[in-house]
Amino acid sequence: MTTTPFRLDGKRVLLTQAADFMGPALQAVFTELGADVIADRSPLDAPDAATRVVTAAGRVDALVLNLAVPAPSTPATDVTDDEWRQTFAHMVDPLPRLVQAVLPQMIERHAGKIVLMGSASALRGMKRASTYSAARGAQLAYIQAAGVELAPHNVHINAIAQNFVDNPTYFPPEIQANPKFQERLKREVPLGRLVSAREDALFAAMLCSDDFGCFVGQIFPVCGGWAPR
Repeated sequence: MTTTPFRLDGKRVLLTQAADFMGPALQAVFTELGADVIADRSPLDAPDAATRVVTAAGRVDALVLNLAVPAPSTPATDVTDDEWRQTFAHMVDPLPRLVQAVLPQMIERHAGKIVLMGSASALRGMKRASTYSAARGAQLAYIQAAGVELAPHNVHINAIAQNFVDNPTYFPPEIQANPKFQERLKREVPLGRLVSAREDALFAAMLCSDDFGCFVGQIFPVCGGWAPR
């Protein structure tokens, strides 16, 4: 077990889509660091879902926005309206709703942390990923704007832009075991390996800690050097 210079004791952390993407790793690490994790697994595409989730959670000291769908791999020439809308409905539309639902209590307390688990696909072009990258780019742009707007209220909003992180949504065991993927990893990722789920989750936990309050609307690539630096 890796020791950390920070703790989350007494923090109530609302984690969305807790069963998918980085959810299990985030829940494990945040709990290990002393947080009371409200692990929500409900669908968030309905317009009233965010309000229901935040209301049910009660006090929220930190909101971890874990939003993901299996990435479409459609050529840009063939993207349909349905693919575009479905991807945005699950990854982009819930974002402002969740933030708006939790902000009143954070502003009232003059304290709060919001972290988005985003993607480095918004930082570097990828073939057959126009829909997914556009949705992830919208997420990051929102975080940057909301971050600078809410900083005077001592609400810190930031994002992790990840890729090549060990998680079952994008890199399940069968993909990791594929020799072609292993060759790609060595060719494209300076680190030469996947970032571990624990490393990624620890960074998210750091951003939610009271010991680190100087980050405002920032996008942190966590991708083993794959994205532009």
